[in-house]
Amino acid sequence: MIVPLTRRKKCGALYERPAPIEPLLIQLAALSRDELVERAAIRDRAHPEYVPSECVLYFVRASRRDNSDAWFERLYKILVERVLRSVPRAESGGNSTSLTSERIRNLVFDRFVEMLASDRRQADDKLDFFEVRFDLAIKRLRLDAQDLAWREESRTRPLDDEGDGALSADVEAAEVSSNPFDDDIFSDPIFRERLYSAIDSLPPEQSRTMHLLLLGWPTYSSDPEVMTIAKALQCSDRSIRNYRERAMKTLAALFNHGNDQ
Repeated sequence: MIVPLTRRKKCGALYERPAPIEPLLIQLAALSRDELVERAAIRDRAHPEYVPSECVLYFVRASRRDNSDAWFERLYKILVERVLRSVPRAESGGNSTSLTSERIRNLVFDRFVEMLASDRRQADDKLDFFEVRFDLAIKRLRLDAQDLAWREESRTRPLDDEGDGALSADVEAAEVSSNPFDDDIFSDPIFRERLYSAIDSLPPEQSRTMHLLLLGWPTYSSDPEVMTIAKALQCSDRSIRNYRERAMKTLAALFNHGNDQ
């Protein structure tokens, strides 16, 4: 018998696995453990015997009832490998972009493993949505991790090159138009904190765009190997320009030159 999900939606209805998943779980449960692991190890989603991550997670969680660490570990290795393939891999070089990507990757991995470990100790419903929409659930973890990593980075990285309050060259090159801020006010830590708070209050896409701009991420690059804001947020360059312009208009209204800031 396939164990039903217990998490409820806001409307009160129980989460339900997608129609193809439930019968597939029944078929997979009839396989030997070696056969199941062999199929779960298939990476190609187009392969006829590919096992969706929703199913792999189900059997990882179900291994708690078997009280078998060895069985858990075999499936666990496959599952976490899928999680890591879903988050950005840090590039070599040790620059701001690669370090932030590594931070995002670690945050997603740590949060997923934390939920899995908690569920293994005692069943709860935090992972139920992952059994319904695994890729979407991982994407949400990634977006949350991006927000946290970018905010941590923007609060610790100086905005000036030489300590004179001038914006760094890479930030100026980020194509921010109609900048409402005087260069010298960035040396004021109180203003800087107020600015970050204001950015945090913007709509998510605008907030993420502004945090990355302040970190010096480019909005566009002709080099396909360069990570841009558009690539990080999985949208078009035009969308990023729109997010930037809307954010700057809002910030300009909050921090205009006429106010005693």
